[in-house]
Amino acid sequence: MSSPIIPGFHPDPSICRAGDDYYLACSSFEYFPGVPIFHSRDLVDWVQIGNALDRPEQLRLPEGTVSSGGIYAPTLRHHDGRFWLVVTNVQGDGNLLVHAEDPAGPWSDPVRLPGVHGIDPDLAWDEDGNCWCTYAGVAQVRIDPTTGETLGEPVRLWSGAPGAKAPEAPHLHKVGDHWYLLIAEGGTERGHAVSIARARTVNGPFEPCPANPVLTHRGTDHTVQNTGHADLVQAPDGRWWMVLLGVRPRGGTPGWHVLGRETFLAPVRWDDGWPVVGDLVPGTAAAPAEPVRDDFDKPDLHPRWISLRHRSPGHCTTEARPGRLTLRAAGGSLDDLDVTFVGRRQQHLSCRARAAVDPTEGSGGLVVRLDERHHYAIEVADGQVSAYARIGPLRCLVGAAPAGPGEVVLEVGITGNRVVADSRTGPDVVSLAVVGADGTRTELASLDGRYLSTEVAGGFTGRVIGMYATRGTVHFDWFDYEPV
Repeated sequence: MSSPIIPGFHPDPSICRAGDDYYLACSSFEYFPGVPIFHSRDLVDWVQIGNALDRPEQLRLPEGTVSSGGIYAPTLRHHDGRFWLVVTNVQGDGNLLVHAEDPAGPWSDPVRLPGVHGIDPDLAWDEDGNCWCTYAGVAQVRIDPTTGETLGEPVRLWSGAPGAKAPEAPHLHKVGDHWYLLIAEGGTERGHAVSIARARTVNGPFEPCPANPVLTHRGTDHTVQNTGHADLVQAPDGRWWMVLLGVRPRGGTPGWHVLGRETFLAPVRWDDGWPVVGDLVPGTAAAPAEPVRDDFDKPDLHPRWISLRHRSPGHCTTEARPGRLTLRAAGGSLDDLDVTFVGRRQQHLSCRARAAVDPTEGSGGLVVRLDERHHYAIEVADGQVSAYARIGPLRCLVGAAPAGPGEVVLEVGITGNRVVADSRTGPDVVSLAVVGADGTRTELASLDGRYLSTEVAGGFTGRVIGMYATRGTVHFDWFDYEPV
């Protein structure tokens, strides 16, 4: 079974190399901070080192930014000793460009690109030092990366196979005597594919590869589907590699993927001047690279922690009670856009997450979230633990138990279904439980996981498991996450 190199909701990978080090960026959509940045020395083991957009002045997600809105498809490049990243804020400031000396940060304030009218922007520099921005469509315009000014009019380059929808995710690479234009097409669903064309100059004309698409899993029974949105990198030994997104649908028909679009790796060889993509390389991310437990004993949260649209110190802090994460309700429930929430991506098909909650000053709990209309939660309020399921327009209380005095340990358990009994078998089961002081586990609900999947909810994200506050102030002593 193929496994991702970066599991969980990490779509639209873009990669670059500086010396012996590889760096990779992904989309983040409605979550803050935005654009996670990863580092690797071997292309298989990756560690998150930061987020490119981690300050409010860099990332403005307006009130009302919907789930699967926000930050789309970055391109990360290393040029002339500096790291450059261009990305689209689809409901905010449009296309943005930031740069850094160190990819771990800090990254600069953004330069806006008002003359670039399309998502999925790419950056490439030609031999004369000109910077070209290519974007979904697929069109290209020269820009000044320091000011964001466009220099000339956009020119249409190539839009992929005739009749194929959604030509997007363009990346230009100079290999030998040719410029190669790599694109995604077919949409980011089951028809997703990677195609390529080449030209003698950065502006074309581009000749399509006769073997297009160079990568697709459509119409196959491969365990990884929706493969596309790829980028290329050359290793120090001269070999080439491709990073790409894919999903792992499970269960019966039509198959449900719950972790979102993940990042995969494949080798590339060159044959008669065209890339030939090999089989996906298994990742080694069977266990989290970071500690599974967070005791919130540092002033800053680890880069893995994400919030919805913003993270105000007034609503999320580790300073109110040292050694605890304090969440203050912003006045919204999990069904609202302004809920106070801090979570981490679900990265394993079977896992367990627990949190110790002190609810004496308010109400809150633990949630498995896909969006405002699709989540399962276990909440402590007024001496009671309650389990809720939100599926589309329906919100139901599915279990309850007394909370008991003092701190309460809440648990979310997710178990992948290994046996498909029939076409209606879901991908996994989500259980919501409370753990007593003596270790006794009381399960309040066991729910079909298909309703927290992209095939049901729609959109571009994956599950995030986290803590939230819906009233007053809630303190969390610790949180742990582990595969099971």
